[in-house]
Order: sequence, then C-alpha cells, then structure tokens
Amino acid sequence: MLANAEIVRRFLELKHQVHPDVVSYIREQNDPTLIDRIAAGVPDNTLVISAEHIPGLKRVRDGTRFLVDPELEVIVGSTGTTGSIIGHEDAVHYFRDRYNNLASMLRGRMTAMPIEALAKSPHRYRDEECTIIGMVADTRTTTRGHRLVELEDPTGTIRVLFNKGRAESFAEAERILPDEVLGIKGKLSNDGGLLFADHLSRPDIPINHAPFRSDRPGKAVMISDVHVGSNTFLEGAWNRFADWLQDSDAAYLLIAGDLVDGIGIYPGQENDLTIKNIYEQYDVFAEMLRDLPSRIRIVAAPGNHDVVRMAEPQPAIPPEFTGRFPENCTLVENPCLLNLQGVRVLMYHGRSFDDMIGLIPGASYERPGEIMNEMLKRRLLASPYGMRTPIAAMKTDRLVIDPIPEILLTGHVHICDVTRYRGILGVNAGTWQSQTSFQRQMNIHPTPARAFVIDLQTLQPEMMDFS
Repeated sequence: MLANAEIVRRFLELKHQVHPDVVSYIREQNDPTLIDRIAAGVPDNTLVISAEHIPGLKRVRDGTRFLVDPELEVIVGSTGTTGSIIGHEDAVHYFRDRYNNLASMLRGRMTAMPIEALAKSPHRYRDEECTIIGMVADTRTTTRGHRLVELEDPTGTIRVLFNKGRAESFAEAERILPDEVLGIKGKLSNDGGLLFADHLSRPDIPINHAPFRSDRPGKAVMISDVHVGSNTFLEGAWNRFADWLQDSDAAYLLIAGDLVDGIGIYPGQENDLTIKNIYEQYDVFAEMLRDLPSRIRIVAAPGNHDVVRMAEPQPAIPPEFTGRFPENCTLVENPCLLNLQGVRVLMYHGRSFDDMIGLIPGASYERPGEIMNEMLKRRLLASPYGMRTPIAAMKTDRLVIDPIPEILLTGHVHICDVTRYRGILGVNAGTWQSQTSFQRQMNIHPTPARAFVIDLQTLQPEMMDFS
C-alpha cells in the first residue's frame, strides 16, 4: 500500500499540493497511476488538489474532515485464527479448558475440594460445610419439585440437591444451564452420594470491576443484522444512516454479523429474497460500505446468515466473497475481542440467545439485555453444548469471557437493548430488516434502523433512530 508521505511527495513533484481527503482515497485504492491521472485532470494554476477537483471522488466518501487512522487492534478473532476439529480428543480438551478457566475464577473466592474426596471419605465431611466446583452434566426436577443437578470435575461426579424450600438458592438453581461451571457450598449426605446445596456461585464479574475509559476523544458506532438481499431490508433507512455518518465524528463502525440474508438458511427463503445470488449479496453490501466515509474504521463479523460454517467460533467471511470490500474494513471472526483506544469490545453475534431464552425461566426475546447479563454472570457467551447453537469443540474455548471487556456487543434477536452489569456496557444493536414472516408467527416485534453511538471516553451510549 502507498504511504501517505510518498503520495504527497509525488504530487509535489508535479507542482501540486494535495488535500488529505485525496491522499486517503489514493491510499485506500492502492493505485499509483491515480496520481498522474488526477494531476493531469486539474487546471495548471491549481495549488491544492481537493475532492472538488475530482469527479470520481465526491465528498460523500470522506465527509468534511480527515482524521488520522484511529487505533484499532483485534486482540482475539483475527482472520485465520479459528481452526477445525481434528478428532474427539479436541472435545476433551475443549471442556477441560472451559472448566479450568472458569474454575480458576471461582477459586479466587472459595476454597474447593475435589469431588472424589467426598465420595471416598464421606464420614470425614459429614458434619462440615463442603465446597466443590464442577461443570453441569445434567439437571432435572424431582417428583417432589426439588432441583437435582449432576456436577463433574476432573476427579469425579456428584449429585447436588437444591431444596425448593430455600427460596434464594432454588431460584438460582432453576436458571442453571448445561455445561456451565458452578461453585456449590452445602452439606454431604451420610453415604456421600448427595450434596445438599446451601449456596450457589458463578464465575461472574467482580463486584469492584472498574471499566477502562479512553483518555482521548473517540466514538464507535455499533450496528448488527443488516440482511442485505432480503425483501425486508430497509434500504431507505440505511441511506439515511449513511448520510448521517458523513458528518458524524465517529471513528469506528462495528457490525455484529448477518451482513447479508444468505441463501438456504431456512425453508422457503428464496421467496423472501430480492437478491438470490450469494456473491451478489456481498457485492451490494460492499458497495454500501464503499459509500461510507473511508476515514471510519469498519469491523465486520459473520453471523448465522453469512457464508461461513454455523459452528462457533465462526471464521471470518472468506476473501472470495469480500474482494470488493473497502480497504478500511477489517474482517473478523465471531466472536472477537477488539481494542478501540484501550477500550475492549467483545463482539458476538448472539446465536446462543435462542438456547438461553428457551432454558432460563422468564427470559424473552423482547429483553436481550437480561440475557447479556446472564452471559456475563456465567462468563460464557454460549453455555449448552449440542443444542440450537452449534459449537466447534476445539482445544480452547473461545466462548469463555476472559478478559473482561468494557463493552459487550450482540445482535441476532433484532431488538435493541442497553444494559449495564457491574460496570460493563451491554448493547444489542437491533437490525436493518423489518418484521419477517417468521417473526410475525412468533409475535416478535423488531426495533429496526437503529445505531448506537458509544463515547469511548465516558462509555455512554446514544441510540440514533433512522426509521
């Protein structure tokens, strides 16, 4: 790629100064011949070549200001880091990695004993309070209405009973998910085969967690679920959003998946598409991005409608579909962890909302903020394995929330929401698609055509409505 200094030097050799808007455009296009062509097309007495002198370069590309490249780092989830499953050994490593990471968070607050110690010497612990840390292998309700949970650690398994008469602990027991990691305090039965739970702990966010704030100005715009190609894509609202971006002071645009509507995602989808070719869907989306200010750093992740595997973590959208994307767009995996001027943003499309809403009493698509809080309590983006959210069991569990971010950005459910949990800002960014036939059947009412603007110095969100 041409360096800014080289572009300026070559214009000076041609007896012209050049506006930063033009430098940015040439650098993005990475075409050295543009310099001579642009210089040849302006009057000889032109001192400074600006966007107005170039018919092919309009101000709508770069807005009215030029900013230095904002600071952006992909900490986790850069293109090409998601591998494939090699064999069943990876599944063993996967769950062991999940257990070890989450158990270490709990051990900072409790001293736990191996489960096998309880089974081998039940008489030793009969009258003492016992503490264990285990992964949930199974849950069920007994005939008397109590909650029975099977926990396992690397040494063994044990059944844990939550008595319905203990209101506080039983309420939490009803929200236990498969494959999450818990800390349990309780009393052991005489035979050592059952632990009567008194208290339940989750890895959780520390109560004293203090989020980092950027020491300099910067704003990030957050959106999700664009669904280009669908007959319910809101083109007019998107155009209003694009016009607004031209004059905004945003440095970043984050897109949390479902860039296009895809092909063959659900039965009969072809009847809901205006663009039925997957390559054309991405080409149209690329043009939409190219019309946005090139001074904005764009980060785009896949979702379950995009042309990547369904299993999470999902790889970045492959280059054969993104060849026309602008140079200022960074493609990442799902999930990914970003650093924006020191502020860490965990971006996750949110497929696991489907599982968590079905398993947690009282959970609803209408309140995605509550589900984000549940993710943070468990320090897991997706807990249950083998349900609606496919999970690629590899040697490490990328769905564990570690390190703690300042912002959790999700999408998928098409309903905007904002939450704060122990200092962490949670944003579900909604959609750019009006209500679909499936959503009408499910009585889901989306909140489309919204964008969230986050001030990185204050972590305060502002919702912009383009409907």
